[in-house]
Amino acid sequence: MYLDSAKKTEIFGTYGKSNTDTGSAESQVALFSYRISHLTEHMKRNRKDHTTERALVKLVGKRRALLRYLKDRDINRYRAIVKSLGLRK
Repeated sequence: MYLDSAKKTEIFGTYGKSNTDTGSAESQVALFSYRISHLTEHMKRNRKDHTTERALVKLVGKRRALLRYLKDRDINRYRAIVKSLGLRK
C-alpha cells in the first residue's frame, strides 16, 4: 500500500506540529500533495481511469481551498508550506 500509517506519521511529523497533528492545515496540505503525486503517476499509466481522474480533481480542489485559507489567515505559514512542498503559487 502506498500510504500506510507509518508514512502518514512521517508526513505529519515533518509538516505538522507533532506526529499526531492531523488537523493543522499544513499537515493536511502535505498529505494531499503526497496523494496527488501518487494519483498523478497512476493517471499517466492509466489514461482512461475516469474515477481516479475525478478523485484527483476533487483532491486538488481541497488542497487549493486549504491553501487559500492559510493565505487569508497567516501569510507566513502559507509561504513556508508552499516553499517546503515546492508548489507553484
